[in-house]
Amino acid sequence: MANLEVINENSLNIYELKDKMDSIKKRDGALTPRGIKTYNYISKFVKKDFKKLKEKLIELNISRLKDKHINKIIDILPKDIEELKSILSGENLTLKQEDLTKIIETIKNG
Repeated sequence: MANLEVINENSLNIYELKDKMDSIKKRDGALTPRGIKTYNYISKFVKKDFKKLKEKLIELNISRLKDKHINKIIDILPKDIEELKSILSGENLTLKQEDLTKIIETIKNG
């Protein structure tokens, strides 16, 4: 087996993953069978461009909200504060009520 070295590790949301897979598809001409299954699955959910939403969430400047948290929020798109809290409950992250409200309003205005 080849020795692989991880150069860096980045969090992606489902929309960025689709873009990456599109570029791999163009570069290689085709995807692997597992890649095809993954691509077909994520294509069911990706309906519109969410780059603007990610930019808006970053612009909120919530200090403890990291890129991986933003990507998780974009993947699930919670509809209310309780859903948002449950998404972030597995993380070592506590946010103020006003920050949670800002996030939900940003998603709704999207």
